Amino acid sequence: MSEFPDAWYVVLSSRLIPDLDGGYTVATLARARQMADAGVDEGRGPLLLTVDPGAPAEHAAHRAEFVRRGALIDPERMRNLFDEASDPAGGAAQWLQAAAHAGEADPALAYRVVAGADGTPVVELPVVAGDPDWHISTAPVVVRGRGGSIAGVIDGFGALYRAWLGHVVSGLRAQRDRPVVVVCESRQLGELLAGWEDPGVRLVHGIHTIHLEPPYDADAPLNPLWSRWFTVAERFDAVLWLTASQRDDVQERFGLSDVHVVAPHGVAAAASVVPIGDREGGRVVMLGRLAPGKRVDSAIRAFARVVAAVPHARLDVYGEGAERERLQALIDERGLTAHVVLRGVTEDPGRVLDEASAYLQTSAFEGQGLALTEALVHGCPAVVFDVRYGPRDLLASGGGILVPDGDEDALADALVRVLTDAALREQLAAEAVAASRAVDPAHAMAALAAAVTDVLARPSRRA
Repeated sequence: MSEFPDAWYVVLSSRLIPDLDGGYTVATLARARQMADAGVDEGRGPLLLTVDPGAPAEHAAHRAEFVRRGALIDPERMRNLFDEASDPAGGAAQWLQAAAHAGEADPALAYRVVAGADGTPVVELPVVAGDPDWHISTAPVVVRGRGGSIAGVIDGFGALYRAWLGHVVSGLRAQRDRPVVVVCESRQLGELLAGWEDPGVRLVHGIHTIHLEPPYDADAPLNPLWSRWFTVAERFDAVLWLTASQRDDVQERFGLSDVHVVAPHGVAAAASVVPIGDREGGRVVMLGRLAPGKRVDSAIRAFARVVAAVPHARLDVYGEGAERERLQALIDERGLTAHVVLRGVTEDPGRVLDEASAYLQTSAFEGQGLALTEALVHGCPAVVFDVRYGPRDLLASGGGILVPDGDEDALADALVRVLTDAALREQLAAEAVAASRAVDPAHAMAALAAAVTDVLARPSRRA
């Protein structure tokens, strides 16, 4: 078992909502669960903190659903800023009023009212419409006192979030005075916390996705949402990149320091692996959102060629999204309705992978590739476009076939090879299970524990 240093641990996310934000939500909850399994806080795991302004009843329903799915053990460990924003006696909570100073709402902005249990306003959030940088706005957040009077304002979302985190950390220290490690899972929140100067807090920033724009090569333009983040990246005590490839690309391009480490998302081994000969012959599966970046249309076009060579082949696509109508039209247009089916969301991806003879991935980019990792865990041979980041790292020791990015003919040829060559399927299936061990929870937690041990051995980079 990985040895985590004696400290308080907090995992911070913008929001955690069932079936929203794809692999981000799954990975964030899995990391917290694995930290508990590794002994953090005597097996209770980290606190999970979110800052989305939903109603308390909605947040309670989200927690209950995560518990039902086995993604969350103790719902009391998952807390939300706005659930704690009101005082039982009325108005905003004391921590919120203490953070406010004299001021008024900005008359040029609309405001979203967040009410307490009694229906009276507690806080009013400025609506910064049409601006992707809304989170760094210092537009006043209005804090209401008992009876609805204005108790003051807080200068923007960053100050609001830091005030709540300061309140949470003070509560932890009141129980026991020891260091606090915050694992920030959100880039936007990370930007806002880079100026948090509490010397007893270590800020560890997790990365979930690619930082590049098309054509996604190492020197491609930065995604605009990342440009400002890189200006504050050195203020984090550690940055957790999911793959060595992305970390190395970033260090070579920006010359960053050794606070940038590799710590993948861990995926647990399957209880058992179905022998490749016991699976459904010719069945190929995909798992993921029906979104442009997943390029499911490439899979559909390639599969027309697969069916010509393997008439019993079929492709089952699991996931939902905005592309459903367009993809169904393409299936109909290509005459593939008997071979390609959009199955919707599955709550049992393991069963799907256990039944399949091959897993197909056509994404334009990835962060790590959680679905691909799941396929490897289940011994399902993979056919994957060679994109940044994840596929090349995960398949370095086998388990699948990397196809030149965007080459639909090569994609079809690789699928035909896997579906028609039993010996190749057996080989790839065995390699897949072996390859998946590099990103099992033990390795993932060992990497995270090592990063935390290192940051606690030196002063905060923000103090």
